[in-house]
Amino acid sequence: MTDHAGRHTRTLAILIPLGIANHTILAGSRVVVALDALSLGASPFTVGVLMALFALLPVFSAVAVGRLSDRIGVHRPMLAGSVGLGMGAALPFLWRGLPALFVSALVLGLSFMVFQLATQRATGEIGGPADRPRNFSLLALGYSTSGLLGPLAAGFSIDHFGYAAAFAVLAAVSAVPIVVLASGRFPLPGPHAARGTAPQGGVRTLLRNRPLRNVLAINTLLASGWDLHMVFVPIYGAGIGLTASEIGMVLAAFASATFVIRILTPVIMRRRTERQVLMWALLVSGASYFVFPYAQSAATLAALSFVLGLGLGSGQPMVMSLLHTHAPPGRIGEAAGVRMSLINTASVAVPLLFGAVGSSLGLAPVFWAMGGCLVSGGLLARRRAQG
Repeated sequence: MTDHAGRHTRTLAILIPLGIANHTILAGSRVVVALDALSLGASPFTVGVLMALFALLPVFSAVAVGRLSDRIGVHRPMLAGSVGLGMGAALPFLWRGLPALFVSALVLGLSFMVFQLATQRATGEIGGPADRPRNFSLLALGYSTSGLLGPLAAGFSIDHFGYAAAFAVLAAVSAVPIVVLASGRFPLPGPHAARGTAPQGGVRTLLRNRPLRNVLAINTLLASGWDLHMVFVPIYGAGIGLTASEIGMVLAAFASATFVIRILTPVIMRRRTERQVLMWALLVSGASYFVFPYAQSAATLAALSFVLGLGLGSGQPMVMSLLHTHAPPGRIGEAAGVRMSLINTASVAVPLLFGAVGSSLGLAPVFWAMGGCLVSGGLLARRRAQG
């Protein structure tokens, strides 16, 4: 038992830094892609299209990738995703212009999805069911760290060295996970014994599970709020005259809030259930969005982003814990793939829809509409809980 516990601890201790490195590339690249496009004269709608491309390929491939990780294990998908992230970040350094940004967004989004699904499956299988909330909270803390590092590195690299150099810095980060994973020196989950080689049912079979379906719906709302912040806060910040470094600091405030709330997760879980945490996450996040259009300085925007980060950041560990609880045996990777597909469907639709609204009506209706969706979801979740 001690050997198993030690091996699990070592695996988690390696998974988290690898996740930090690869998520730093993604989080930083989203900022550089958006600001680089704006510097090249792109409209808010074009920037919205670029941000949607990060999620386009995962919409159609996440379920298949999840099934693949169930069937062949997680090592090869994690390595392939890491290589793809390095290539996607390097492309705009080697090839300047808007076309390179479009291709880069596609490659980066697909590659991180492949890596993330495998990492989430591995995290869920470390220890027993009682360990899952802690494990996913630690993994989420790692992503909070990279959500802080990525925008800061992007903003300061742009201001001091330019857009091409910012992409080069992010591409260099991929060397760490590639080398570690290529060495094959730490244990990772292999094929899922309970799954076999054939799909058991299908996506519709999974979605007939009502608790699982409700968790997926809430997670889609939270992810939409997260993506809108990452896409439109840089545009809004540029519109009120903020520098790239100030925009990076605003995004870092959001990431730091997710870090704080995830540190407090064990304390919160002693007093609240996962579903109660998700309800409050929706309500707090929605209320924050209603105030965003009134922010006219970096400090105010950073404060609002921090509050929003507290709300949205509390949701992911709860969702992943409940997902592993309600997913059928042997189909955890597939269920995580369904979740990823739904999230990325929203990530495609949100930038396109709200980018069109922002181009014609301004960004205030964009923030208010998202706030309304989140608050409505929170009120509905509260009503169901009371019922």
